[in-house]
Amino acid sequence: MSEERKAPEKSLDFIREIIREDLSSGKHASIHTRFPPEPNGHLHIGHAKSIALNFGVAEEYGGLCNLRFDDTNPMKEDESYVRAIENDVRWLGFDWQEREYHASDYFGKLYGFALELIDKGLAYVCSLSEEEIRATRGTVTEAGRPSPDRERPAEESRRLLEEMRRGDHAEGDYTLRAKIDMASSNMKMRDPLIYRIRRVSHHRSGNAWSIYPMYDFAHCLSDALEGITHSLCTLEFENNRELYDWFVEHTSVEARPRQIEFARLNLNYTVMSKRKLLELVRDGHVSGWDDPRMPTIAGLRRRGVPPTAIRAFCEKVGVARRESVVDVALLESVIREQLNHDAPRHMAVLDPLKVVITNYPEDGEEELEAVINPEQPELGKRKVPFSRELYIEREDFLEDPPKKFFRLAPGREVRLRYAYFLTCEEVVKDAEGRVTELRCSYDPATRGGDAPDGRKVKATLHWVSAKHALPATVRLIDRLFRVENPNAVEEGGSFLDHLNPDALQVLAEARVEPALAGREPGWRCQFERLGYFSVDPDSGEKPVFNRIVSLKDSWARVKNQRR
Repeated sequence: MSEERKAPEKSLDFIREIIREDLSSGKHASIHTRFPPEPNGHLHIGHAKSIALNFGVAEEYGGLCNLRFDDTNPMKEDESYVRAIENDVRWLGFDWQEREYHASDYFGKLYGFALELIDKGLAYVCSLSEEEIRATRGTVTEAGRPSPDRERPAEESRRLLEEMRRGDHAEGDYTLRAKIDMASSNMKMRDPLIYRIRRVSHHRSGNAWSIYPMYDFAHCLSDALEGITHSLCTLEFENNRELYDWFVEHTSVEARPRQIEFARLNLNYTVMSKRKLLELVRDGHVSGWDDPRMPTIAGLRRRGVPPTAIRAFCEKVGVARRESVVDVALLESVIREQLNHDAPRHMAVLDPLKVVITNYPEDGEEELEAVINPEQPELGKRKVPFSRELYIEREDFLEDPPKKFFRLAPGREVRLRYAYFLTCEEVVKDAEGRVTELRCSYDPATRGGDAPDGRKVKATLHWVSAKHALPATVRLIDRLFRVENPNAVEEGGSFLDHLNPDALQVLAEARVEPALAGREPGWRCQFERLGYFSVDPDSGEKPVFNRIVSLKDSWARVKNQRR
């Protein structure tokens, strides 16, 4: 194996072991993989694992990776999905280097392969409806029943197929089926469909065709036409492998791709089915494919998740042969770990409670120093304005606190982050008894957050200056479903029954540091004590922030224990 094809010095998964052995043995001089999405929806995080694997192994072993769209069903596919998928792959950090292909590029060749099979007596035009074909396919314990057209002469099948292509027949009149084995233990081999009539315009080929190849026929032969050496598929295609090999072996295509199956990525508290994701979008349960609650790559991007975190997550999950469900907490942990290192710190108050410092000069203001990121001390410090009137989080004050509540309360002293010690002297309420303002005093000797006499406080609060703070809208994003397995439903139920009503909370009265004005969509930071946030594209003069992932909160654990 040449130097550039050596794998990194780390434990290899079974796919990389196979590839290394194929290169070492000389079976392949180089490897060629592909990522083959259907352009019938947006990609989700499960696809990210396949993208990272296919492009990753090609890069590691000095090979090539194609981006190919298996666009064989014009009834569900659209050019907008093609552009979205391109954008997702590129955003994840992968480059197909102009090797973008489409199954529709091969419609002419695929049609020629179909004629070959007819001429060899291995395919026939069938007049059964698709419902009748399903009904005669048999079961896992009973063989299927042959079509009355199974022995149709090749000349007649060829003529009918050419008529189907010209548009001489209506949808449902005929299909083209492979002639394999109606008694096979593999249901996929029981004379599967190859072509069906679809009088629908294709987003790339227009109205040039009235028949379209089935996915199983086009997928494997497209791999072969592109010279793919290793067709990496998820486990649901394991039973398809025998059929794919049959198509390749019985047509004149030269290459012989090797299919290898791996376990797809399954996450709890979400759904990965394109059909279910489409239902969420179509029926308005989310705002679109890029809703930040969605597990789509577009949704994760809008939420503010870094692409490098998704790649790191896929690497941590690894490649296995058996299906399993990954805890979404692992994804959140990987995101949190990266943002902890990369994200600058700022202060924001999501539910503001006004604080007036009675012994601070009425017109006084100053700039305090705050760290940019303690994980990167070389970045230095930032300036934070301070004045007589501040906002703190409403939940950081309780008039009658329980034993383990150490934040602000009447007569109690706390630390303001980067600022001073603060003591609550008076509570102001409205006519309904709601706290509207706290009147407090500060200790000027504690500037920077330390007392010269060495006294300690048990809580440090974040805050913003009311005079300088920027109004903002903050969206608290949580898990889309409230149960671990939303796919498990009772008879007559739906996965929609498990939607989490608190997956999106919009806080329209938040206040943030003035330094956050004018940030571009996608910019990320940590709101100290609150979590990691990103600027949403909806931002205008008033910024909109999405919560990417929360921080650990010891008080939240205490509250849960008390419930």
